[in-house]
Amino acid sequence: MSHAPHSSLPVGHYAYDEVDRTFLKQRVAQFRDQVERRISGALTEEEFKPLRLMNGLYLQLHAYMLRVAIPYGVLNSGQMRTLAQIAQRYDRDYGHFTTRQNIQFNWIKLEDTPDILALLADADMHALQTSGNCIRNVTADQFAGAAADEVLDPRIHAEILRQWSTLHPEFTFLPRKFKIAISGSPQDRVAARFHDIGLMARKDENGRAVFEVYVGGGLGRTPIVGVKLRDDLPEEDLIAYLEAILRVYNEFGRRDNIYKARIKILVQALGVQEFRNRVNAEFVAMDRARYKLDEKIVAAIQARFGVPDFDPAGQAAEKLIQQRKADRAFDFWVRTNTHAHKQPGYVSVTISCKPAGGIPGDVTSAQMNLLADLADQLSFGELRITHLQNVVLGHVRQDKLYALWQTLDQNGLGTANVGFISDIVACPGLDYCALANARSIPIAQKLSERFASPELQREIGPLRLNISGCINACGHHHAGHIGILGVDKRGEEAFQITLGGAADQDTVSIGQIIGAAMSEDETVDAIARIIDTYLARRTAGEQFIDTCRRLGTAPFKDAAYAPA
Repeated sequence: MSHAPHSSLPVGHYAYDEVDRTFLKQRVAQFRDQVERRISGALTEEEFKPLRLMNGLYLQLHAYMLRVAIPYGVLNSGQMRTLAQIAQRYDRDYGHFTTRQNIQFNWIKLEDTPDILALLADADMHALQTSGNCIRNVTADQFAGAAADEVLDPRIHAEILRQWSTLHPEFTFLPRKFKIAISGSPQDRVAARFHDIGLMARKDENGRAVFEVYVGGGLGRTPIVGVKLRDDLPEEDLIAYLEAILRVYNEFGRRDNIYKARIKILVQALGVQEFRNRVNAEFVAMDRARYKLDEKIVAAIQARFGVPDFDPAGQAAEKLIQQRKADRAFDFWVRTNTHAHKQPGYVSVTISCKPAGGIPGDVTSAQMNLLADLADQLSFGELRITHLQNVVLGHVRQDKLYALWQTLDQNGLGTANVGFISDIVACPGLDYCALANARSIPIAQKLSERFASPELQREIGPLRLNISGCINACGHHHAGHIGILGVDKRGEEAFQITLGGAADQDTVSIGQIIGAAMSEDETVDAIARIIDTYLARRTAGEQFIDTCRRLGTAPFKDAAYAPA
């Protein structure tokens, strides 16, 4: 594989300056002192907890877990190699990509944490805002800057939001954690309506890019679909309007009850119109000129991402057509794992981190290094992590796809299942998490093996299957067409099934529980019977979510609980 030409700036990745780097080094030195005081006993765990959480360090069942930020899911090849180095040197040789486009290391020693953060800082990375009651890592469309249907590049605005929110004096200690997602197209690729704030770009009647703003969405023990606060927010008012929303939440959000502290509860308590009125009042009273996103500011941020120096497409498309005709398995992979690019002759490639029997989102250090090499060779040195726990090469020329697929397939990364039933989203569950009721990983592995056949997956068609180990819903089970929730049933691990959730369609919905919890093996068999019912009762061309909505849950419940 030949190396693609590179621009002078790292393509796709925001280029840090000395201000950024100095800040990160100061933060590492500060935390190193805090860790030393904890180890010496000068700080108790209770005193240390808020300090470690501000640096992305959790205490889990067996060890510390470090959650590293990958802002809006974008990183360069050098950063991926740094993550591989951390996995190999400080963890058990792997990392876990999360539904917030971050990466978690699950076997970290406390005394190693400052050295890890120093390594990250040297690579322009950190673990800030991956925990605590602050604005968390802003997530974005994984095809940002490349998608053919893009209205604007959401990386630019996600970076602006990152700079605005980092150490913001008003929003460092919110009533509860706060999550923002932004899609650069009217096609929701970020689950915008399941976020505290969701932003979706569209063009108004004058052809100008504006944002639809959704607020008050979320999952967890109280799943709620966000409501549209406005549909015409000009780009220049983005920071001002979001600051107005955060000020209202910070003032009126509950702090007396952790289960009622999210903004979704406030929106429901006040009512949408009253919440909108308070935001508008705050917005009007602000010094808007101070917050205005000047075109020069936006252009300067955009310039720091670099622009790919695309090769002429030549006969790339024609060569790809011939290769697809000659190899049926390759053709299927292209259909499932590529996305239309705005540049002729190029596509974006989604690399599945969900092999049959594998752990969703887990990637070894060797695979990370391979992904970094492939990014250098084929995608201008940049990668993206998706909120569905996969990896994207954003800019691959079409005549390079066949060699890419072969390399991926030889290294356990060539699974052609993106968007299908084995493309499972799952949290780490009770294998690691102190909050979980049940293990998510074993049931995910059994289901991916049960439905591993490419022919069966093609027959089933698009289907989203999500698994959470507890009601906190880190696996987004409410948003799955089929969701699985781990519960404690009289001291034993058990699983509830939900049906009918959807996060990425015009009609967003929350999955509904269909019945009593079952054992792991019973749940796997029940899912198989649900799929059989769908295949038997769908109409021509009808996807699972549409059949489920047409028939309701009753026939699927009957199948799930049918006697063996």
